Amino acid sequence: MVALLTSTALVGCRQDMHNQAKHEPLEASRLFSDGASSRPLPPHTVAQGFLQEDRALHTGIGDGGEWVAELPVELDRELLRRGRERFEIFCSPCHDRTGGGRGMIVQRGFQQPPSYWDSRLLGMPIGYFYDVVTNGYGQMSGYAAQMPVHDRWAVAAWVRVLQRARTVEVARLAEQEQRWVDEGHSVGAAGGTAPGHGGSEAGPEPHEADPSSHGASEPGELR
Repeated sequence: MVALLTSTALVGCRQDMHNQAKHEPLEASRLFSDGASSRPLPPHTVAQGFLQEDRALHTGIGDGGEWVAELPVELDRELLRRGRERFEIFCSPCHDRTGGGRGMIVQRGFQQPPSYWDSRLLGMPIGYFYDVVTNGYGQMSGYAAQMPVHDRWAVAAWVRVLQRARTVEVARLAEQEQRWVDEGHSVGAAGGTAPGHGGSEAGPEPHEADPSSHGASEPGELR
């Protein structure tokens, strides 16, 4: 009986599936002329979900090779709310929450980035800011791994809001903000007083981040 059970068990212990004829990754092969079992991908192969047909959306660069001047996503209050949230998480440690370039790690010795109100940056199209968020610039690393495409455009839109909040004409401010200016306050982003002028660097509240409150009712005005 023992011999019968032993022989039955031995017959059942076949290794055909385990020791099947196959090539391991990067193993040599005599089947192909290059001697490699792993085959190269066909030219222009794109992984599923990474086609990125819309060049302007995914790179911030138009068909002519120039930075796009208008947002390729819908501009609404939710986009700006999301942009502010992502900006304060990823960008404010260096740029501070108003874009002045005096974030906490700068105060502790890191190289100061330029203010968003620098004349060069004020003249840059919005696609430029998307590219910087995506790929980085100078000592700044890119944030493509941390933020998806839509979030990067949201941050770029929020940067434009911070710029406009410091450069908009007084006549285009909300009534309350005009009163602040008349009283001698320095108005920051959509109503918050600027750092060094008796206020915090908190920036605007989400409900105040509507571009129409500063005359930017169309995406093209956030350029």
